[in-house]
Amino acid sequence: MSFQTYADLWRIPDVRRILVLGLFLRIPMPASSVIVTLHVVGPLDRSYAEAGLVSTMLAIAMAISAPWLGRLLDRLGLRRTLLLPLAVLPIAWSIAPWVGYFPLLALVAVAGLFTVPSFSVVRQVMIRSVGPGQRTAALSADAMMTELGFMVGPVIGVLGASYFGTAWAMLLIQWLGIAAAVVLWLFNPMITEGEPTVPSDAVPSDAVPKRRFGLPSWVNPGVTLLLAGTFTASLILIAEDLGTVAAMRDFDRTALLGIVMAIWALGSLLGALIYGALNSHPSTAVMLVLLGATTVLTAFAWDPVSFTVLLLLSGFFCAPTLTAALEAITSSVPSNVRGEVMGWHGSAITLGSAVGAPTAGFAIDLIGWQGGFILGGGLGLLIAAAIWLTTRRMSTQAEASLPPGEKSPAPAE
Repeated sequence: MSFQTYADLWRIPDVRRILVLGLFLRIPMPASSVIVTLHVVGPLDRSYAEAGLVSTMLAIAMAISAPWLGRLLDRLGLRRTLLLPLAVLPIAWSIAPWVGYFPLLALVAVAGLFTVPSFSVVRQVMIRSVGPGQRTAALSADAMMTELGFMVGPVIGVLGASYFGTAWAMLLIQWLGIAAAVVLWLFNPMITEGEPTVPSDAVPSDAVPKRRFGLPSWVNPGVTLLLAGTFTASLILIAEDLGTVAAMRDFDRTALLGIVMAIWALGSLLGALIYGALNSHPSTAVMLVLLGATTVLTAFAWDPVSFTVLLLLSGFFCAPTLTAALEAITSSVPSNVRGEVMGWHGSAITLGSAVGAPTAGFAIDLIGWQGGFILGGGLGLLIAAAIWLTTRRMSTQAEASLPPGEKSPAPAE
């Protein structure tokens, strides 16, 4: 284990700049989630269910937009792709704070469809800027910055709504993200190993992977299961999120909820830090088993202290699991489709949260706060077993097709 890798990464100018810029691009997401909820149930005088519908609409729109904006990154390059969000987002978010509920719902959906593909951009720049041996550490550093953004964002959202009102806070926080996108457009970092991609009509036909039966050529059982693992990891996280709220209420310690959630996020940040510093990195299947097992274990907590300790333990495997899946996916596909693939990775995370919230809620209503942890952890263990079995079968088939004495490379897990 060597933490020197992170110091080496920080000395790379493009890595340093994109990590800081990525933080400002991402903070508006968790901050505005809090602000919009407070805005809907406050000034708009609507229910929490209607506030949740706004969040669901945004999640669906972002899940749709991530792959096609990622594909545009691959085909058109960064600057041309950013022109779409920079044309739409200032208009949508300048109007949204001042309208009623249903126009807000529509504007949030439009904004979600044109959200800046920050995760794809940041990660592609990181991968392009480092050597193969530093890739996992680079993705872990990005995961840590993401965790930091999701820790700071809600605090900024609550403070902004308290001091400026929800409407002005929504406007200001979204314009912070737009300003960061403008800086990104001016910075214009390279996102692939070569020069920025030219328009698709100028790309030779043999340079673009052909699509089979309407599916991208990079789609195979291994990548599909890795995306399923990403979906499941995201479902586990939202199940733990809701389960934590329910547990603190059941323990009659709701006032400690913010501290407990911060400890959980800290565990995820530390897990990413340690995972990136390891000399040998466990596979996605192994990380998903650890995440699933510790999630189920948390259901056996008997008081707030034991719950927090077990949740912290589970947190150590949150960010590393997503990092392991992303590293395996990006290593399995050509660099000229990496933006699209990262878009699908982002969609898997978004859809996991969208599906996991009502599913975990049903489990909690059925058997108590433990239901969210048992459901999420159990699914994690099942998907991890499927990934492991599939990759073993692929490895066996690959070895059987080779001449005697020659070994095939291990498949990504």
